[in-house]
Amino acid sequence: MKPTSETTGIEKVLSEFSIERFATTIRADFRFAPLNVLLLVAFFVIGLVIHLILHSFSIHAVLLFLLSALILASCIRLTQVWEAVVILGTADGLIGYLALRPESEVLLATVVVALFVAPSIQIAYQWERAVLLRFGKFKGLRESGLFGIVPVMDKVAQFVDQRIRVTDFSAETTLTSDTVPVNVDAIAFWMVWDAQKAVLEVEHFDQAVILSAQTALRNAIGKHDLGTLLSERDQLGLEIQKVLDEKTSAWGITTQTVEIRDVIIPKGLEDAMSRQAQAERERQSRIILGTAETEIAEKFASASKHYQNNPVALHLRAMNMVYEGLRQKGSMIIVPSTAVETMGLGALGGLTAFGQQPDEQPKKDGAEQSRTDEAKAQSTE
Repeated sequence: MKPTSETTGIEKVLSEFSIERFATTIRADFRFAPLNVLLLVAFFVIGLVIHLILHSFSIHAVLLFLLSALILASCIRLTQVWEAVVILGTADGLIGYLALRPESEVLLATVVVALFVAPSIQIAYQWERAVLLRFGKFKGLRESGLFGIVPVMDKVAQFVDQRIRVTDFSAETTLTSDTVPVNVDAIAFWMVWDAQKAVLEVEHFDQAVILSAQTALRNAIGKHDLGTLLSERDQLGLEIQKVLDEKTSAWGITTQTVEIRDVIIPKGLEDAMSRQAQAERERQSRIILGTAETEIAEKFASASKHYQNNPVALHLRAMNMVYEGLRQKGSMIIVPSTAVETMGLGALGGLTAFGQQPDEQPKKDGAEQSRTDEAKAQSTE
């Protein structure tokens, strides 16, 4: 079932609001991964243990510590910005102070340490590079693995995936050089080799690559006719790849290959091309048949020269033809009398005798046999 445009739009919106995807964009200040959640909860548990050691047991304190840890972890996991950390930390500290005073010093210290230390431990995956900004200025790139950031002052501008990416794009209802409207679908394989340039010099470099690929595809379609699009897809993809790579190299992005997946033409034109191809095949078949007839005639003419002054060879050939015909039982051959006389085979009855085996004797009927016996008896008397 082909997905509709409405379904595709919903999937796109859901993918854009994915938590993991949001953490890799420039709108997030850091990535609050499961490790960070574990650190935040661990700090609150340690603070709860210290609070119970210093003060008497209180169910209110236990519930406040645990609920604070769960709520803060969930909210920061969804937002992943320093503003949420500051606002939620301030609100949680105020609620803890009012609920546990004058025994709220442990909770306040726990909130401050947990909210500023837990997000400061960041992880970059093996295929990623983290672009780090400090007070809005480029600080450096962080390799894969664990690295730390300064709370509030530092921002991980973006986690850049440096693996080879596959992007599909299309050009709808684009005119070729011979004014034929076509829809062309293609895919591009590209990768980011300089994360600093891609993030700092291009605002949405992935969208820039897609739009540039669509423009290059439309330009390439307008320069070629329909026959070239259908028969030389590899050459067209190579041309688009060169144009696209020249543009994206300045962004720290290289385009490896571009492949044309499908060229869709109007239905009426498709039927006309089918009829044209059928007519061309018919013309070729007739040409081949005529060529074969010409070659056969030439071979017969060449063979006739060998029989022209050699009657013995012609007789042998004629006898062989008759033999081939009579070899099958029940066969009948009608030969013109002139051909029989030429072959010297006698009357037409001789042809029948010629078709019989040497050891076979013709059977006499009953009347002829009786006359023969009477003649022998009279001669004896």
